[in-house]
Amino acid sequence: MKIRIAMLWGGKTVEHEVSVISGIQALMAMDTDKYECIPVYMTKDNDMYIGSKVGQIEAYRDIPELLKESTRVVMINDDGRFKLVQYPNKAFGGMQPVEFDMAFPVVHGTNVEDGALQGYLKTIGVPFVGPDVTSSAISMDKYITKAVLKEAGVPVLDAKVYTLADYSETETMLDDIEKVVGYPVIVKPVNLGSSVGIGVAKDRNELIEVVDDAFMYATRVMAEHAISNLKEINCAVLGDENEAIASECEEPLGSGQILSYEDKYVSGGGGKSGAAKGAAGSKGSAGSGMANLSRKIPADISAEKREEIRELAVKSFKALGCNGVSRIDFMIDMDNDELYFNEINPIPGSLSFYLWEPAGVPYTELLDRMVQLALARARSEEAITYKFDTNILSTANLGGSKGSKTG
Repeated sequence: MKIRIAMLWGGKTVEHEVSVISGIQALMAMDTDKYECIPVYMTKDNDMYIGSKVGQIEAYRDIPELLKESTRVVMINDDGRFKLVQYPNKAFGGMQPVEFDMAFPVVHGTNVEDGALQGYLKTIGVPFVGPDVTSSAISMDKYITKAVLKEAGVPVLDAKVYTLADYSETETMLDDIEKVVGYPVIVKPVNLGSSVGIGVAKDRNELIEVVDDAFMYATRVMAEHAISNLKEINCAVLGDENEAIASECEEPLGSGQILSYEDKYVSGGGGKSGAAKGAAGSKGSAGSGMANLSRKIPADISAEKREEIRELAVKSFKALGCNGVSRIDFMIDMDNDELYFNEINPIPGSLSFYLWEPAGVPYTELLDRMVQLALARARSEEAITYKFDTNILSTANLGGSKGSKTG
């Protein structure tokens, strides 16, 4: 019997559209001999919809029309059976509940990749593919990620976080950034990906601009030294906190030192995306997808540096407790050949299939391994005790009788 998987994409995030492309791309590559997939579109209000066109990339050219032809649903746990149920429910002529066995979130960004969606699934009891609540939350907070990895012995650049309270005293904050970090400085939202809100400043005027931009997308931003002579190297990791392997390395080539959202998605793909052409590919193939981004695979680095990066990628992945596939981005300071962890994408765009195919792992096999990892985690969690019998409520005393007052 096939495993029934609810594949989720979209959501309330600035990376909404990118997630739709990644999700449908993964849907097209799933092994339909082993899995029966139910496409689930999450709107920008996080409402869930299913329907015959939800898995078709062309339908997203007119989302209001797509929603009219689809059915809004909610997830429920009906005595251990997971169902997508029409909402609001109709007494007559409504949709029959759709049962599924597990969820596969292909989501990016705040509110969906940061532990929020994972917490929802965990609360319901739905087994799901990818990082759990804790690893998702940590990995999507760039500052906390640095703190964890620094403790684990992974090289990171020091950074400082600023809040809305700091932003209200802008001049004082700018003075502090100049004093603590200095120029050039890179400012970025703490919990976003896809280069949204990220900018480099070389003087005070540029710093004002990049700080204003970062605070448009987050309530906490981070400032760190910007490497001037930078080479970026990315590497994906597949596994869990116990066993994991690294992919081939890539060197993305952008129009500037920091890849912009346009570099990644508008100018031919990249980072968290995959081209619509790839999403519309044949079964078992991801099409060109992420390959549209200008990149070098394998990266133009020495064999020794390649192994150093791959080892650090696995070390980082395990330290953060990730599961499934994540992509870790590194920076090399070309002036001194120093290597630094930059950030992790706990659920990377296109699930980084393009880094696994050169390593001999086709996209369909990659997805299968991710599902199997999720099933293994679910089995392990079933063996853990979450209930503890006690009579504490029968003897509980709140310290006063009903209606009494103390003065």
